[in-house]
Amino acid sequence: MDALITLLPGDGIGPEVTAAARRVLERIAGSRGHRFEFAEHLIGGAAMDAIGNPLPPDTVASCRESAAVFLGAVGGPKWADPNTSIRPEQGLLGIRAELEVFANLRPVQIYPELADASPIKSDRLRDVDLVVVRELTGGIYFGEKSRDDTSASDLCRYQRHEIERIVRVAAGIARQRRGALCSVDKANVLETSRLWRDVATRLIGSEFTDVSLEHMLVDAAAMHLINRPARFDVIVTENMFGDILTDEASMLTGSLGMLPSASIGDSGCGLFEPIHGSAPDIAGQGIANPCGAIASAALMLRYSLRLAEEAGAVEAALCRVIAAGGRTADIARPGEAVMTTAQMTDAVVAALD
Repeated sequence: MDALITLLPGDGIGPEVTAAARRVLERIAGSRGHRFEFAEHLIGGAAMDAIGNPLPPDTVASCRESAAVFLGAVGGPKWADPNTSIRPEQGLLGIRAELEVFANLRPVQIYPELADASPIKSDRLRDVDLVVVRELTGGIYFGEKSRDDTSASDLCRYQRHEIERIVRVAAGIARQRRGALCSVDKANVLETSRLWRDVATRLIGSEFTDVSLEHMLVDAAAMHLINRPARFDVIVTENMFGDILTDEASMLTGSLGMLPSASIGDSGCGLFEPIHGSAPDIAGQGIANPCGAIASAALMLRYSLRLAEEAGAVEAALCRVIAAGGRTADIARPGEAVMTTAQMTDAVVAALD
């Protein structure tokens, strides 16, 4: 197939891990008879430095024309001035809105060889293989806001159609896995959660009768993610709860550098990015872990380019490298050899061959 892919390296270690993802995609294209064209554009702090806008118009135009978009990372203390209303994160929120993505997918799978890298006891991590599906466009993050000298308010609001579409995505993924969906809410307190629970129950009962549905309060879900993470297959939840739970779940693997994400909608053009952020303290040193970015490239192949076999090949290559002892500094135990970003990428590309 032919595909245009927009690359948004962004800030901090973003350019380094984006380069790793590009190398893997180029090798996949060359070995499987595809032609990927890459267009690189500014976003976040880098775009602010260049033109004063975290989401330039030419970036938006390229993304709209693309089959998929890869984002490295945005933000950092350099742009954290509390006296300015322009922030790098506006670039990320803006491109999500432009692409009309509403579902953020974060798979969490434990590599057995890295179980000791996690702060969680290894016996709790056995057979952990889950996906968190987070709603991206509603909830308290996007509700009406107000503030004065004595009080502040953030409105949490959800509409039925927003809940229906995210639950459909999650149930579809569950149907292709073990068929177990856990809907996380706070229905004992929040009206939005009561609506969420009602909509999820009706939708699964009418459209996904082959998927089992469990409702769980968010505080209980946070506890079980640490105590019994293997009990989960697919978790679906609203925006703020998903933001918190996915960062908690990332610690199961021992490093933020290992985990990918995909943000998808109805258009087919998704936004794919590792979840680790810009990590400005290690930027430019060549030691960033590229595994999350490479795994994000695999999600791009699967969800936007519809190349499931190629996605599986990338994921299998990552597994082979980890099993063979490939380690960057964040996942290495004392005494283990440590690879640079480029060396780890070289190893994955070689494993693809």
